[in-house]
Amino acid sequence: MSKDPLLQPYQLKHLTLKNRIMTTAHEPAYPEEGMPKDRYRAYHEERAKAGVALALTAGSAAVSRDSPPAFNNVLAYKDEVVPWIRRLTDACHAHGTAMMIQLTHLGWRTGWDRGDWLPSVSSTDHREPAHRAFPKLVEDWDIRRIISDFADAAERMKAGGMDGVEIMTHGHLLDQFWSPLTNRLEGPYGASDLRSRMKLALDVIAAVRDRVGDDFVVGVRFAPDEAQKGGVTPEMGVEIAKILKQTGQVDFFNVNRGRIHTDPAMTDMIPVQGMRASPHLDFAGAVRQETGMPTFHASRIPDVATARHAVANGLLDMVGMTRAHMADPHIVRKIVEGREDDIRPCVGATYCLDRIYGAGEALCIHNPATGRELSMPHEVTPASETKRVVVVGAGPGGLEAARVAAERGHSVTVLEAAAEPGGQIRLTAQSPRRREMIGIIDWRMAQCAARDVEFRFNTWAEADDVTALQPDIVIVATGGMPGGELFETDKDNELVLTSWDILSGDVKPRGSVLIYDEVGDHAGLQAAEIVVGAGAEVEIMTPDRSFAPDIMGMNLVPYMRSLQDKKAVFTVTRRLIDVQRDGNRLAAVIGTDYSDYTYRQSYDQVVVNYGVRPLSELYFDLRDLSVNRGEVDHDALINGHPQAVRSNPDGRFQLFRIGDAVSARNTHAAIYDALRLMKDL
Repeated sequence: MSKDPLLQPYQLKHLTLKNRIMTTAHEPAYPEEGMPKDRYRAYHEERAKAGVALALTAGSAAVSRDSPPAFNNVLAYKDEVVPWIRRLTDACHAHGTAMMIQLTHLGWRTGWDRGDWLPSVSSTDHREPAHRAFPKLVEDWDIRRIISDFADAAERMKAGGMDGVEIMTHGHLLDQFWSPLTNRLEGPYGASDLRSRMKLALDVIAAVRDRVGDDFVVGVRFAPDEAQKGGVTPEMGVEIAKILKQTGQVDFFNVNRGRIHTDPAMTDMIPVQGMRASPHLDFAGAVRQETGMPTFHASRIPDVATARHAVANGLLDMVGMTRAHMADPHIVRKIVEGREDDIRPCVGATYCLDRIYGAGEALCIHNPATGRELSMPHEVTPASETKRVVVVGAGPGGLEAARVAAERGHSVTVLEAAAEPGGQIRLTAQSPRRREMIGIIDWRMAQCAARDVEFRFNTWAEADDVTALQPDIVIVATGGMPGGELFETDKDNELVLTSWDILSGDVKPRGSVLIYDEVGDHAGLQAAEIVVGAGAEVEIMTPDRSFAPDIMGMNLVPYMRSLQDKKAVFTVTRRLIDVQRDGNRLAAVIGTDYSDYTYRQSYDQVVVNYGVRPLSELYFDLRDLSVNRGEVDHDALINGHPQAVRSNPDGRFQLFRIGDAVSARNTHAAIYDALRLMKDL
C-alpha cells in the first residue's frame, strides 16, 4: 500500500472512502430542466473513473419551490429527480466513488422572477447585493414548510442511491438565520441569542436525520467566521461547531470562511489567480482541532503538494480540489501512477465560476473537454494512420493542435514567428497578478516535448516554408493583431495606441489617458492597471451600458481593488467617434448611441481596446494549394466526425485555421477549436 497521505483510506461513519481527495459541491450548471441528466452524469463519472474518493454533487440542490435556481441548480424538490440521481450514483459507484449531494434553501440568494415566481424568503427583508431581490420576511408557516422540504429532499436523495447529504448553510437561508448580520426576527428563531438563531438549522438537521435514519451520512457546510464586523466571529463559529457536534446528528463539517453576498466577498472566499492560494486552510485545521470532527475543506487548493500537506499535517480529513479537477479530472490516477508532473494545472482563471454566475455553464479555460465529456475526449485516441502535421503559431490554440496531433501519433512541426511560445498568453502574463496564465503554455510545451514535437522559433512562415515540409495537414493558428480602427471606420487612426502597446511596455503611460474599451475583456482593464501604476490618470470608457462584461464578477474584483483608490474613472454609454490633434494633446470626439449628443475632451494618450484582426494572409496564400480550400464541414466538426471535404482534386494537404486567426475570440475558444478539430484528423 502506498504511504502517500493522499492515498490513505478514510472511514466516515460506515462509509470507507478509498483516498483523501474529493470534489466539493459545485454546480456546473449542466442540469436540464432541473434534472442531472447525461451531461451531468458524464462530468462526474469522468472524475470517478480516475479515482476521486468522494464526489459531493450539486452546488446547492434546491429543496423548495421558493428557492428557485440562481444558476441552473438541481431541483431536489421534484420527485422526478430520483431516477436521474440513481443513474448518476450508479455510474460513479461502479468506480468506487462515494456520492453525496448538497441540499439548500437559498433564502435571499436568488430572485423572485425565476422558477414559479414566488417571493424569496429570509430572516431579513434586506436585499442581497449579488442577486438584487428583496425577500419576504419569513413567517412561521414558511419555516414549518421549509423544514419538511429539507427532509423530503434528503429522502429523495437516499432513494436515488446517494451515500449522504450535505446541508448547506453558508450564505444561504440557514446561515442568514444564524448570522447576527441577517436575522431580523423575533421569537424562537429570532436574533436574541445564538441558539435561537441556530434553531432553524438544528430543526432541519433533526428532521433530515429522522427521515434518512442512522445509516446515511449527514454533514454541514458552514462558515465559522464571516470575516465581517458584526457577523459570526471565530469564537462564535467554534461555539456553532460545538453545538452542531453535540446534536450527535452531524457526521462531518465542510468549513468555509467569509461571506458570499457580494462579488468581492465571494472572491475572498474563493480566490482567483493573483490572490493567495489556500487562504483558509489553516483556519479549517483550527476548527478540526477545536472540535475533533471529520473536517472537509476546499478553497483554491490547486496543487497536489498543498493537498498532501493538508492531510499529512492533520488540517483536513478530506481535501477538496474542485477547480483543479475541472482542469484535470485525472489527478488521482496520475498521483497513483507517479505522473504528478503530467497534471494539467488549474491556473486560477476562474472562467468556470464566472461563466456560471453570468448565467452560463462551467467551462475550464484550458480544458475544453470538461463539461463536454459526451463529445470531447480527456484522453485522445491514436490515429490509424500517421500523418505529417504542420502547425503555424505557438499560442494556446496552436500548441493544443500540436499536442493533440502528437498524441494521435502524427509527426508534428510547429513554426512560430516569435522567439518563445505563448502568443497573447505571454502578453497577459506580463502582469504579475495574471502570471499564472503561463501555465496554459508551459503544460502544453511539456506535453509536446514528451511527444517529440519539433519547434522552429523565430520563423515567419510563408507558403513556401510550409509546403517544403510536405504536410498532410496544415493548421494556421497565427492569431491576430490589434488595430486602432474605430467602429464603422475604414482605417486605423494613427493617433491612438492599442492595449497591447501598454501591456507590452512598448509605450509608457503619461498624463491623462483614455482607454476606450469596446470589447470588455481583460486587456482593457489590465492596461488601466498599468496606467495607474505608472502614476498617470485613466478614464475607462465604453459604449455599452456596463463596463468589462467579458471579465464577469469574480475576476472583476481584483481590478476594482487596484483601480478604485487611484486616479481612475469609469464612463459608460459613450462612444469614441474620432481622435484629432489638439496642440501637444489629443482631442477625442465623443458621442453616444442613444442620441446625437457629442462633445470633445482632451487627453495625453488615447488607447483603444477593440480586439484583434486575424493574421490570415498565410491561410489565404495556402488555400488554393489545399484539398479542401480551407473549408470546414460544420456538421462533421460538431458531431465528432473527421473532416472529409475534397473540393480541390489537385490539392496537396488539408488546411484549417483556428482561434483568432479566424476571428477575435478568447483562449478557451482557440483551444476548443484545436481539440475538436484535431481529435479526428
